[in-house]
Amino acid sequence: MTTVREEGKDRIIFVTKEDHATPSSAEIVEEDPNDPYEERGLILPSGEINWNCPCLGGMASGPCGTEFKDAFSCFHYSEEEMKGSNCLEQFIAMQECLQRYPELYPQEDETAAEGESAETKQTAEDSTETSNSTSSTLQYSNTTEPRTGSSEES
Repeated sequence: MTTVREEGKDRIIFVTKEDHATPSSAEIVEEDPNDPYEERGLILPSGEINWNCPCLGGMASGPCGTEFKDAFSCFHYSEEEMKGSNCLEQFIAMQECLQRYPELYPQEDETAAEGESAETKQTAEDSTETSNSTSSTLQYSNTTEPRTGSSEES
């Protein structure tokens, strides 16, 4: 005999061997291949773009959603020899929109530059501390050899 116990938001169902021995009466519903809300990947069976695909990372919505859709659609449906070469205007419009919202769409090179400047600042502070504490002069070279972190005192 099946028993059900509710614990807060959870529902715990205990079943017996007899419950499992009985064939299931659940009906499997065939999926509708034309359901626009079903996750089917980026391109739907009809050839249209699935703007709900999580692979787009939400770019189809938000303040630049229209510009993104215009540029992406142009590229997707482009029949030019060099695919998308006829979409320059749409991609420029999208890029201009993205630049108007830097807090939502950070530029990769800006993010890397911020990381590098923080790293450079930390390295400079570390060098100053090392120089002051050991009274030695640090020398940097432009070689590609890795620094070992140990320095010889003069």
